[in-house]
Amino acid sequence: MNGSDKGDGSGEGNPCFHCGQPVPAGETWPLQIGGHTRAMCCVGCQSVARLIVDSGCEDFYLRRTVPSARVDPEQLLPPELALVDLPLQAQHHDAPATDDQAAELVLSIDGLRCSACVWLIEKYLARLPGIRMAEMNVASARLHIRRDPALCPTSVILRGLRGLGYTAYPFDPLRQGEQARRASRRLFRQLFIAGLSMMQVMMYAVPVYMTHEGIDPDMMSLMRWASLFLTIPAVFYSALPFFTGAWAGLRARAPGMDLPVAIGIAAAFAGSAIATWRGEGEIWFDSVSMFIFLLLASRYLETAARRRSASALERMQQAFPASALVLGGYPQQRDTTLVAAAQLQPGDVILARPGDTIAADASLIEGETELDLALLSGESRPQSFQPGQEAPGGAVNLSQPVLLRVVRTTRDSTLAALTRLAEQAGQGKPALAQWADLVASRFVVALLLLAAATFLAWHLIDPSRAWATAIAVLVVSCPCALSLATPSALAAATDRLLREGTLVVRGNVLEALQRADTIVFDKTGTLTQGRPQLTAFWSEAPQSRMLAMAAAMERGSLHPLARALVQEAMEQQVRPVDVTMLESVTGAGMQCQIDGVLHRIGARRFVADIAGDVLPGALNQPVAAGAGAVYLGSSAGWLARFDLADALRSDAVTTVAAFRRLGLRTILLSGDQPEVCADVATATGITDVVAGCTPQGKLDYVRQLQQGGAVVAIVGDGINDAAMLRAGDVSFAMGKGAALAQISADAVIMSDRLQAVADCAGMAQRTMRIVRQNLVWATLYNFLAIPAAAFGLLDPWMSAVGMSLSSLLVVGNALRLSRRARGPGRVVDEASSDVAAPAPALAGGV
Repeated sequence: MNGSDKGDGSGEGNPCFHCGQPVPAGETWPLQIGGHTRAMCCVGCQSVARLIVDSGCEDFYLRRTVPSARVDPEQLLPPELALVDLPLQAQHHDAPATDDQAAELVLSIDGLRCSACVWLIEKYLARLPGIRMAEMNVASARLHIRRDPALCPTSVILRGLRGLGYTAYPFDPLRQGEQARRASRRLFRQLFIAGLSMMQVMMYAVPVYMTHEGIDPDMMSLMRWASLFLTIPAVFYSALPFFTGAWAGLRARAPGMDLPVAIGIAAAFAGSAIATWRGEGEIWFDSVSMFIFLLLASRYLETAARRRSASALERMQQAFPASALVLGGYPQQRDTTLVAAAQLQPGDVILARPGDTIAADASLIEGETELDLALLSGESRPQSFQPGQEAPGGAVNLSQPVLLRVVRTTRDSTLAALTRLAEQAGQGKPALAQWADLVASRFVVALLLLAAATFLAWHLIDPSRAWATAIAVLVVSCPCALSLATPSALAAATDRLLREGTLVVRGNVLEALQRADTIVFDKTGTLTQGRPQLTAFWSEAPQSRMLAMAAAMERGSLHPLARALVQEAMEQQVRPVDVTMLESVTGAGMQCQIDGVLHRIGARRFVADIAGDVLPGALNQPVAAGAGAVYLGSSAGWLARFDLADALRSDAVTTVAAFRRLGLRTILLSGDQPEVCADVATATGITDVVAGCTPQGKLDYVRQLQQGGAVVAIVGDGINDAAMLRAGDVSFAMGKGAALAQISADAVIMSDRLQAVADCAGMAQRTMRIVRQNLVWATLYNFLAIPAAAFGLLDPWMSAVGMSLSSLLVVGNALRLSRRARGPGRVVDEASSDVAAPAPALAGGV
């Protein structure tokens, strides 16, 4: 219903101008709209219409294609909407403020009826103070808003949308998933009805095709009328998505692929119905029902493929536990209290039982266990955790009960941060997808003109075949395959990457990475571990004994070098020795008594005071650039020297080698000392080194590369990398890096494996190859099929089969990307990719 057609006046007998329902006798709620007095059926519709007009969105009634939803006046502005501004509620739905003080808000919208609803919502919100951006995704019914919370609280937005007649609520994956399931069930019912109709109609059509001597006229008439009635459910129920989509496209002046489908169905059914009524002429009821069934089957399979592609993201969104067990009086008391996970605060001690999901990022304080990190990192093997290690929120406890101390709230947890990034994924379309959409939309217009020209030409040649030939042209050249070629491949590829631990935040990642010719690596935390590790061990005595002493003395220290020694002892399963009189000497090290002998560990001068000034030859080796030396000695002499440095990641060398094999120029861009960067570049095989850069210097260097024509991919992890990550053509942030770096990047490596960047490069190449295959197939198919249909070589049923098979082939080809297989970018075998090799040392040997 178009609002400009009905609803004039204010008396009974007219339908409500807003919702289309009858106006009650003797009651009226008039409103001036478009220079006319419009009748409303209730105060609710009047209030909604007045809000639309007062907001300057009166054109909504000219754009809409169906009546609007009726709003119960009592529920128009419920007071409980104000509760969403409470801190506890807001922390779930509002992302942290960005640099420009704008916060993200994701809402789900109920009550969408046509494209005019999207226009109205975006237009209305744009007029609210504090709104920076409002984008409505009609496919997912999700509204993305960037606003200033101080000027535009959540309750104001929800009240405004409720006033327009739409139910808006902060995005709830469970509710959203239920809506998707309802839509899937509805599509299945339509598919079932179409299939049942097709089978029944074909029972009448097959004898006609197989009988050469003809059928008795009365029997033929009966079969025609039976086919007509059996086709009606398929046309008026199963084909509704195509008719509503076509009408919406026409109203928006953006005809889509539903338009030729709807015209083809309507034309074939109308022509067949007229021929049945007249008792002469050709009928195509079998072609109509087959076309509807096959097209719905393609759409159903496409929907299933998209749901499968979104399954990993849905699991991430639904992984937040609702509650946690808190130990209120730890360590004196061990009684637990069940509290909402959202109420956890840093410092709370929680109990995680086997099978529990850890509610927030927390440090293990009692017990040893194995955690399943598959949801966060894509790692299939459980990881062992010991006291002192930090477990990310969203990890699943597998083996035994443990106690953990919360270090971040659920809102700030690793899983929450990744989920917020994931909600951004898919909002933007890559250039290739935009190009395909543009071509498809123009193709529709050209197709309609071609179908009209075909009808006119055949009307002059053979009028009896004109209608059937024009229908065949409309059906066979439906641009479904062209429209599905790119999005189906991108959806399958991003799903595969997410399952393997790479979160694609923006849609241009695969396309830009496939075009990249230069890759820039940060050093600290990217090519290296980002923390000190033992790289050389010089000893005058058995090394296990020396490491046991060092670990025992350093257990109470928070110094990074001390923690590295303790971690090394844990990894080598060396048990610390017993010490007495342990004390810390500020700025120097630790000292204690071991078996009654004074021992010291720390700086050389500090240890030399008891061990002597002359180092033995084994301990007097040069210290590598960038490494720190920790000395161990006693009153009896020197014992050991531990060289600790930021060691390379185990997969740094193979990752760089993979990009070099792909022909990319590799660059190390760091703010560290030139000699340290040179050592890292030599160890990894990087060709170009730029050291000593400030964050601004990094940004300037990247822009200089781009001005020279380079397509730059960037991998970084620190706050000082954020600017250059945002400037790169495509960028990756490490999963354990700074939050600002992750927000600025196009993709986040959740697994924290540098190898994943090379895997992504391989996936980009395979994805673009499959996209090109799909586009070539869609183009070739239309190039061959359209002339064949136009010259009368294809019947409508043949066209329906060809079009549906073409779409299925495109979707099936794209789904190959979801399979786990070794590709060009895989430089580590799938079976062993989870096993870390020893980290190469940057300092001297043992």
